[in-house]
Amino acid sequence: MMKRFFLIAMVIAAATAQAQPARKRVAVFDFDYATVQSGVSGIFGQNVDVGKGIADLIVDRLVNDGTYSVIERKAINKIMAEQNFSNSDRADPNSAAKLGKILGVEAIIIGSITQFGRDDKSVGLGGVGGVAGRYGLGGIGKKESKAVVAITARMVSTDTAEILASSSGKGESKRSGASLVGGGGNWGSGGAGGINMGSSNFANTILGEAVNAAVTQLCGQLNANASRMPTKIITIDGLVADVAGNELVMNVGKNAGVRVGDRLQVKRVGRAITDPATGKVLRRSETMLGDVVIKEVDDVSCTGTYLGQGQVKVGDAVKSGGQ
Repeated sequence: MMKRFFLIAMVIAAATAQAQPARKRVAVFDFDYATVQSGVSGIFGQNVDVGKGIADLIVDRLVNDGTYSVIERKAINKIMAEQNFSNSDRADPNSAAKLGKILGVEAIIIGSITQFGRDDKSVGLGGVGGVAGRYGLGGIGKKESKAVVAITARMVSTDTAEILASSSGKGESKRSGASLVGGGGNWGSGGAGGINMGSSNFANTILGEAVNAAVTQLCGQLNANASRMPTKIITIDGLVADVAGNELVMNVGKNAGVRVGDRLQVKRVGRAITDPATGKVLRRSETMLGDVVIKEVDDVSCTGTYLGQGQVKVGDAVKSGGQ
């Protein structure tokens, strides 16, 4: 009875995985902040890569929402190093699209920070180290101000470098203060020029409040624009490499477009049908054995649970549906 229940549960889970459309894969690049760099240096007393901080927040929001499948930062950094891709290129659609194609994503999200600071142009007095002109880091402001942050993003196709959608977000703190980031707190990441915008300490500052509001608005638009990404039809054509009970290992993986949750067909390839005039193989007879639901994937192989009545053997074909 338990065995039957387990089999039914497996079939239901596999059907559910198949029914859910595959999430479209995207990569989020660090945002360009050249426009606001001088102001950023004034706020923090040094040049801080706020573009990385904003991108990290966007990744977290998109992952938690679940509309997209978002590639990890370490994979982006690895490819950037291998391809000698400069941070200065991160806002260029053509360069970013080339990198995105190598990463195997359908679109990349690039963007810029257009406003980052106070809602007025007043500066602090004293600031860090008593240097005039630095404001926000515990200095004495001329007057209390709100924090304002504005960001823009573009979703770019990795196939054509076409801009599929444009989004923007603008956030303003509900509170005012003489300092944008309080007395400094523990929001830094510890590294030179680093800042952890995801920390609760930073979120509690008036600048953090504005940043989070801008990111929330931007991510809402990005999720709403998911339908603008063209659906790619991926054809899988591989072979069974190992059989252990109902567990199959196949010789196709991420590089071929296989993803966890995919449902592939397992077929037995039979005799070849040839053209009597040329001898060319026209097609091969195939016998459907069953389906396999993918549960683990690496670059060149995958593992799945076999659902079917036919006996599978090494060398049997594994194909996407419809082939």
